Amino acid sequence: MAVKKLIGKLHLWLGFSSGLLVLFLGITGCILAFQREIEEATQPYQFVEQQAQVKLPPSKLKAIADAEVPGKHAHGVSFAHGKAAQVSYFSLEEPTYYFVVYLDPYTGQVLKVKDMDKDFFRFMIMGHYYLWLPPHIGQPILASATLVFVLMLISGLVLWWPKNKAARKQRFSIKWSARWRRVNYDAHNVLGFYMTWVAIFIGITGLVMGFQWFAKSVYWAASGGKQLVEFYEPLSDTTAIDASSQASPAMDRIWMKKYPEILGTNAKMEVHVPENKSSSIEVAINPDPSTYWKGDYIYYDQHTLEEIPVTHQYGRFADATVADKIMRMNYDIHVGAIGGIVGKVIAFFASLIAASLPVTGFMIWWGRRKKHKQPKDPKPNAVKAMASAKTN
Repeated sequence: MAVKKLIGKLHLWLGFSSGLLVLFLGITGCILAFQREIEEATQPYQFVEQQAQVKLPPSKLKAIADAEVPGKHAHGVSFAHGKAAQVSYFSLEEPTYYFVVYLDPYTGQVLKVKDMDKDFFRFMIMGHYYLWLPPHIGQPILASATLVFVLMLISGLVLWWPKNKAARKQRFSIKWSARWRRVNYDAHNVLGFYMTWVAIFIGITGLVMGFQWFAKSVYWAASGGKQLVEFYEPLSDTTAIDASSQASPAMDRIWMKKYPEILGTNAKMEVHVPENKSSSIEVAINPDPSTYWKGDYIYYDQHTLEEIPVTHQYGRFADATVADKIMRMNYDIHVGAIGGIVGKVIAFFASLIAASLPVTGFMIWWGRRKKHKQPKDPKPNAVKAMASAKTN
């Protein structure tokens, strides 16, 4: 009992230290759970009618999009079945920017020029990841709150654990007919118990994204002691520049070689634009655009068009180890996409319940605090003595 009391104190103070941030992360997590579905339902410019004619090559689409956002450097051009082509532009250096130009891939007609810094979901993502602060400040704050939340889940499970069979019956259901304080207590304990088994994965995957040391630890454990290779982009051989490549852009020639692989499928393909003569050209092919973990990331020398092998986890999917695949799955697990629409529904309610726990927990603490401040009723003998004194 002494250990459980100590854990109870720890649970309380952890809740005080992170409650508001857990509430914030839970609410923003709910909002972001169905981002893809909401965007597809409210943004008709994302879609075009599939046609039999050949789509314009990426260099042509890039040239059209460049005129819409002058002075910006294109990052990549993406294609997908029944979808508009997208040319993305972003820079992490001052002045920062992030634009996406949507075009009809058959005619080059501009369908939408979108400033992503003004996008609602982009705004929510920046809050969920960085608290709308500079990343080097906001990310450690929210990652630390996530770590505290995971510890609270573990301590909460210990506190929930019933001490006997009679108590066990009260741990799995809410007594809705009771007074509101009892309902609030049951909601905190019962919903918290059911949510823990999902939220623990949301929390751990959040820590993988929030702390590099945690990501390396997970990879080390999953790989049997191997070190995580940090992401890098391979370089092209500038000594092998082919003059003939000037007639046909390298990104177009690579696109023409890889694009037939996704024809007639739901796969998404993105061709990155090299920043300079030493940059490689990355081609990302995702067979299931509803998730990210199965994608192929292939790098080509922009001068020789030969594939450049990489040793980090974001290479060809067929070459990924078990540990690589676990790391690739991290984001899809975090948002529930790994389980399809059912997984997203589960993640949504887990986030919603997680957001409610600081509120119900505070109400439990406040109710007990008020109860302890109330004067205790006098003992029966003292009441009799007072009544006798008044009579006399």
